[in-house]
Amino acid sequence: MNLPNKLTIGRIIAAILIIVMLLIPWYSLGLSFPTFTIAGKIVIDLKYIIAGILFILAALTDFLDGYLARSRNMVTDFGKVMDAIADKVLVNGLLIILAYDGFISIAIPVIIITRDIFVDSFKMASGKKGKVIAASFTGKAKTMCMMIGMALTMFYNLPFELIGINIGYALIIIATILSVISACEYYYHTKDTFKAK
Repeated sequence: MNLPNKLTIGRIIAAILIIVMLLIPWYSLGLSFPTFTIAGKIVIDLKYIIAGILFILAALTDFLDGYLARSRNMVTDFGKVMDAIADKVLVNGLLIILAYDGFISIAIPVIIITRDIFVDSFKMASGKKGKVIAASFTGKAKTMCMMIGMALTMFYNLPFELIGINIGYALIIIATILSVISACEYYYHTKDTFKAK
């Protein structure tokens, strides 16, 4: 297994650790994470700070493994499949938890997951016809906004929260809108695949 693939597997493990840590009802086990209050109004749970740090490290491997695979000619079918799985587990799993805990609207993970189903279907159909659609600028911008927005959300939108501007949530909403736009772009570039013969 080459280095990019190892980084991808590491991202999957990090994603699972984040999800498990946030899902476990620690209070029922007699355990709890410390909380801190900033500016007398912002209550911070250390659990989310730890998850945020792990998320940033995992997100960095997302860019690093792709760069290494392309620059060193280490692109493999295993890497392509596992990279997609790692992204879905990390982002979609965490979006569901953020929605459940009230950080974001439940509509966001519903839209993102539905979009992913459509786009993956478009990719699969076009792939069978030998047509590969490269990631668009919109898709890349969506990913960047989503990663930064989610990281800020887990860090309680600091320091922007101190001035009452929820930059993290705004970036997640922008990423959600861009995800719908990029799905339309994927359809536009693959629509000929769905024409009946």
